[in-house]
Amino acid sequence: MFVSARRFKNIVLTGFMGTGKSTVGRELARLMGMRFLELDRMIEEEVGLKIKEIFSRYGEEYFRDRESEVVKKISEREGLVISTGGGVVLRRENMDALRKKGIIVWLKAKPETILKRTLSSDERPLLNVDDPEERIRELLQKRRPYYEEADLSVDTDGLSPLQVAERIKSLLRQYTH
Repeated sequence: MFVSARRFKNIVLTGFMGTGKSTVGRELARLMGMRFLELDRMIEEEVGLKIKEIFSRYGEEYFRDRESEVVKKISEREGLVISTGGGVVLRRENMDALRKKGIIVWLKAKPETILKRTLSSDERPLLNVDDPEERIRELLQKRRPYYEEADLSVDTDGLSPLQVAERIKSLLRQYTH
């Protein structure tokens, strides 16, 4: 972990799908008196298609390019809790841009928890495979080094979104004094 003593203007939530970035982000924004932005929703609005449709029509590379464009725009703003997509960490330029004004928080969960949380959704194109749990493990292993570059991390297993948000708020307090 790269714990930073610098002042931050945004809180950026990273982590694998199903770790609670969106639900925790909404709670955290409320607790902190900040605006909440969900990166994937912004991409959908910009492209005019759901993430699942973007992947099936244009592929992951096209999606990642749109993601980088949106990251560049929002990273200039301030006073935001930003929920990123799970793969935003794969491009160094994304994380460098988000880190300029933000503190990066990695939300973690066990593969079994992620599977349980994502099972009912067909909106997860990377998990539309025969063995989604194995796919989760593969992707987590590949992305772990990127997630580990976060300033802070919080394990979301067994916690409510509010509990996770409160834990993040408590951790952030240490870095603003």
